[in-house]
Amino acid sequence: MKICVIYFALIFLFVNVQAQLNVAAAKCENKINPLGVPLTAIYFSWQLSSNQNNMLQKNYQLVMSSTKKDLMAGKYDVWNSGMVNSGQSIFVAYKGVKLNPAQKYYWQVKVWDQNNRSSLFSTPQYFITGLGETSDLTAAQAGWEGAKWIGYQELPDSMRVSPGVANPASLGNKLKERAIVPLFRKNFSANKKVKLALVFIAGLGQYELNINGKKTGNNFMTPGWTYYDKKCFYNVYDITKDLVNGSNAIGVTVGNGFYYINRERYIKMVTGFGFPKMICTIKIEYADGSIKNVISDDSWKTAPSPITFTSIYGGEDYDAQLEQQGWDMPSFNDTKWKPARLVKTPAAPLEAEQDYPIKIMDSFTVKKIIQPQSGGYVYDFGQNISGIVEIKVKGKKGQTVKLTPGELLNQQQLPNQAASGYPYYYTYTLKGDGVEIWRPKFTFYGFRYVLVQGSVTANSGNSNLPKILSLVSLHNRNSSPATGSFECSNQLFNKINELIRWAIKSNVQSVITDCPHREKLSWLEQDYLMGKSIHYNYDVYLLFKKLVQDMKEAQLPDGMVPDIAPELVVFSGGFRDSPEWGSAAVILPWLIYTLYGDEKIIEDAYPMIQKYVAYLKNKSTQNIVSYGLGDWFDYGPKEPGEAQLTPKALTASAIYYYDVLLVQKMAALLNRKDDEMMYQQSEKEIKTAFNNNFFNNTTKVYSTGSQTAMAMPLCFGLVEEADRKKVLQNLVDSIYKNNKALTAGDVGFHFLVQALDEGGASQLLYDMNNRNDVAGYGYQLKKGATALTESWAALEEVSNNHLMLGHIMEWFYSGVAGIGQEKKSIAFKQIKIRPQLVGDITFAKGSFNSPYGWIKTAWKKESKKFLLHVEIPVNTTSNVYLPATVVSAVYLNGEKVSSNKIKMEDGGVVIAVGSGKYNFEVRE
Repeated sequence: MKICVIYFALIFLFVNVQAQLNVAAAKCENKINPLGVPLTAIYFSWQLSSNQNNMLQKNYQLVMSSTKKDLMAGKYDVWNSGMVNSGQSIFVAYKGVKLNPAQKYYWQVKVWDQNNRSSLFSTPQYFITGLGETSDLTAAQAGWEGAKWIGYQELPDSMRVSPGVANPASLGNKLKERAIVPLFRKNFSANKKVKLALVFIAGLGQYELNINGKKTGNNFMTPGWTYYDKKCFYNVYDITKDLVNGSNAIGVTVGNGFYYINRERYIKMVTGFGFPKMICTIKIEYADGSIKNVISDDSWKTAPSPITFTSIYGGEDYDAQLEQQGWDMPSFNDTKWKPARLVKTPAAPLEAEQDYPIKIMDSFTVKKIIQPQSGGYVYDFGQNISGIVEIKVKGKKGQTVKLTPGELLNQQQLPNQAASGYPYYYTYTLKGDGVEIWRPKFTFYGFRYVLVQGSVTANSGNSNLPKILSLVSLHNRNSSPATGSFECSNQLFNKINELIRWAIKSNVQSVITDCPHREKLSWLEQDYLMGKSIHYNYDVYLLFKKLVQDMKEAQLPDGMVPDIAPELVVFSGGFRDSPEWGSAAVILPWLIYTLYGDEKIIEDAYPMIQKYVAYLKNKSTQNIVSYGLGDWFDYGPKEPGEAQLTPKALTASAIYYYDVLLVQKMAALLNRKDDEMMYQQSEKEIKTAFNNNFFNNTTKVYSTGSQTAMAMPLCFGLVEEADRKKVLQNLVDSIYKNNKALTAGDVGFHFLVQALDEGGASQLLYDMNNRNDVAGYGYQLKKGATALTESWAALEEVSNNHLMLGHIMEWFYSGVAGIGQEKKSIAFKQIKIRPQLVGDITFAKGSFNSPYGWIKTAWKKESKKFLLHVEIPVNTTSNVYLPATVVSAVYLNGEKVSSNKIKMEDGGVVIAVGSGKYNFEVRE
């Protein structure tokens, strides 16, 4: 017995010595256990944890096997990196044997710390590869095994409209026809023990997949949208557990999405890439090693679905009388269905979708029911969201319920769609078979209220009308993992944070939209202006990466990048070509690199970036660019729209300068010396021209002296060092003189926040936003907004769920909570903890899951005392900036810090720390 006790004690000591580091999270292609991984150029990342401070990774070993059994047995037949002397833990490139399509691989990683102590291997992870990417879908080597594109009907080439058209009056009879939303089905057998069964499927515009009567996965409006003549997405599903021994069935419903938008109800645009179509391969690997493929072809059967109308912009109609019970089950009799039609293959190649799918992510029950005088019932869900409704109803066969959503109510207490796209609605026709439940499949809208007509409420008395047993609003968004949280003692700031969060959640879809109703388009300026605010909330690396690809595909031969990408519709004037929008092609790749650490995105995007910068140079006159939309929706005496307080030439030229500055840095990163020198020269010339045109050297004021005109030069380095202090002071003085009111718009407000924050004027940011008496965030909340609105004044005539203007959120995290990174840091490798004590805020806390792991802060201010708790992830370092003076006593984890271990900077104390948990205290 005594020997056993000693033995277990030795084991405990051994594990404790060995496991100083642990692999807390391991990802392939930025996902846990991803499906559809490319066959080449894949990468791995991991986060580490430790119960000790100041821990760094010194070495790693990554191993991979074709089976989990081999992996656990140490048989690494795919890749064994060996011990690699490197601290790299993000974007570690795969260097093993050539990967096969449609195969499952298993992998693990272990690390060593700076003291050569190893961790255990991480929990086994896996990934499944996609198929070969080719436009020749009959090629067996592509992995599609002869699968064909099938449809219910074919859109003649003469009726195609690509890209879309905003004004369809010139199209004659094109796109007047409703597309039939088809069902497709196929029976197949699996008569042996299944080791792995995978579905590779694309449905254009979107599809829903069922296996043996059950929906596969919980995706919504899959796949994400692209410009379909350049690229089409497919998805991969593991259906191993869904199959039964014997007969099985696959059922697919395919809707329009952005692929086909006809001229009915509300239209932002109409498009006609084609009628709904699909392609599919099921790969079944049996335990005995044999393979069976089930492919889409004309042996499949098809019929119209009960969805009689669907439009991404107009809504959806469903007739439950047309349902065919069990249509997606093996026992269904499909003799009355017609064979699927072989349809034209899209011009674009198929590519596995890498981004997180859109899903239903939240739900809201009814908070209040209103009865307008005109009839019907208005259901108030209390929150403006992007989403759909789910109805539970009981009534007679053939009765129809109409549901009309809206953000706001008009004076008649009816949903107001004037600013969000009119008319948009859903209809549901009952089959009269007890309690019926329905939700739309291929559309969504921005709304808080729903007018229900043709029915009565659940608690109504006797009525011949259908009875609504329940109505729920369902929120859809990109399912990227959440990465951050913020809270402080100022309740108005907490409400502002939530206001902006709902605008982010509602507009992070397959692209970053500006509003979830009338537009649903990817207006590009938001990608970088709101990029940091978004990334503090969600891990949008894959979405950002998709957006760069969208811009590459949208770029014109002359180098222009349109204001929206994918460019599903061609607009005119500044709505197609505005430098502040197109410059996302330059700024977003750099943002991805600095926030996430992906250097390859710079290399991939560099040709596009160079072409766009050259385009702006050709559009400039003596290095000044003078066109575009300018500081969109700035707040002045006129109705909001194109810039009214700042010359368009100033914002366009400033962003042009910033583009050149960034491409110069990218050239240096890629070791393109000649390019770097060329852009250095351009930078100097543009800076000189900019200051000659816009800067008054006597007054130290730029142009009109607007918030935007003063902030952008400060942020970009256009202000000469000798003038910076005076220019900043002039900006601050002008804001105080203007009653500390917000006037900068969509473009300028981002840079105003940055300029004041970096200039040490965070107290002014607090003063400008801690109020509700002038147009701004508090004013919107006072008017009842539950999501950020398009205009500072929350006008009813414009969108009331809009992503732009939410830039203060970045300051909540990097300023109030104090979570940021040093200027030369990449992917938060060198963290900057700099909480800012402003106004009446007595405590704040924030968290952010960086590429290296969670960064957390929590501080509170007491009488003559400041307390700060900090958590820094393994494999990083941090500078902690404390509000202290030379007479302050600084304590770290209860011990006084000697003066030789701290330095004074910008009126405070800076202490350098490694990873771990720290408690700081400053006593006056």
